[in-house]
Amino acid sequence: MELRELRYFLAVYETGSVTAAARRCFISQPSISAAMAALERELGAILFVRHRKGVTATAAAEALYVRARQVVDDALSLRTLFAPAPAAQVTLGLMPSLDISRVAPLLKPLTQAGDLRLFLVAADAPCDARIVARTLVEESEGFAPLWSEGYVLALPPRHPLRLKPKLSLADLDGLPLIARCNCENANQTSDLGFKPQIVAVAASEEWALALVEAGVGATVLPEGVVASNTRVVTRPLADLSLRREVGVAYRQADAGSPAVARILEAAGLGSSRRPAATARRAA
Repeated sequence: MELRELRYFLAVYETGSVTAAARRCFISQPSISAAMAALERELGAILFVRHRKGVTATAAAEALYVRARQVVDDALSLRTLFAPAPAAQVTLGLMPSLDISRVAPLLKPLTQAGDLRLFLVAADAPCDARIVARTLVEESEGFAPLWSEGYVLALPPRHPLRLKPKLSLADLDGLPLIARCNCENANQTSDLGFKPQIVAVAASEEWALALVEAGVGATVLPEGVVASNTRVVTRPLADLSLRREVGVAYRQADAGSPAVARILEAAGLGSSRRPAATARRAA
């Protein structure tokens, strides 16, 4: 008696039809009929009465079904003993204004891990942890810093201000400016002592730089966001002490979860280097 014959028997019994059983098992009807005939010979009993509408199970089939179901289920369960464990899932949120050159090396250990499936979502979507600026961290979150960077003024390639090695906030007065939708320090820069002349609002840092390069105006953005191959000219603002601190934010209640541990480990922030302080908004 073969396990294959018992599987075919279960299909015929449960569907009440040789034709339906053949479809379920993805084989031909003659193969099902031959297997049932072989099983009946071996058992010395008639299992099904055939008629035009299908088959009817006999008392012998009723008795066999319970034992056959158990044998087949037990055989299938053996496979799970040796099946690889399902990959763990980690969901990481990313704020839009992150620079790829810094984030990509952080993602590589996660994407190359064979026992892990990484999902990337927006920073405000449900996730295990997120890479954001400290100013975006909630009170219920812990924060592990990754890097800190200043802000620069990006100017069109031939703008006269490019000739000055350093600029000040006063140089922005009357200068056509491109605002960024994803500015994480908008509250800290709301009072510059003058009303900024906003000529465009960019949905992304890439768009902001493209508009600057096209001569639409200038923009203030984190220095790490500016690609090395861009034609825009960047200059520091001497009296702008504002910096952006970027790190991994995670719910303090989940600080000990495997997902958070994997993210912190990939970022080089294992348990030995994990900061104990809770998140506080930058002043």
